[in-house]
Amino acid sequence: MSEVHPIILFDGECVLCSANAQFILTHDKARRYRLAPMQGEVGAALFRRHGVDPDDPDTILLIDGDRVLRDSDAVLSIYTGLGWPWRIAGLALLVPRWMRDPVYRWVARNRYRIFGRRETCWIPSDEHADRIM
Repeated sequence: MSEVHPIILFDGECVLCSANAQFILTHDKARRYRLAPMQGEVGAALFRRHGVDPDDPDTILLIDGDRVLRDSDAVLSIYTGLGWPWRIAGLALLVPRWMRDPVYRWVARNRYRIFGRRETCWIPSDEHADRIM
């Protein structure tokens, strides 16, 4: 690919994370984002490179060039990048990170208990397979 696409690193076995990945693929009309589950070779390597254990992740990462976002900053940046009406989520950036991130981290720590865990990693449809790393 000649152009650079932001990469979203996520937990492919987490029901919430997989649903979010599917939502992003469906609503990213510009086909801007690429996604990499931590269970894959590329995702695991990128998680490690940025200091997150892929066997015990505590966050989603958004890698956009030299910029790496995590926690609520990553989620809000992703949704802002989807365009209207999803970019309205960017208003949450008005809430200080010290207030947003504890909520994000609580959900991240409890995601399997609250939302469940897939037996296998989520597989994208053929329409979006080229966007998964």
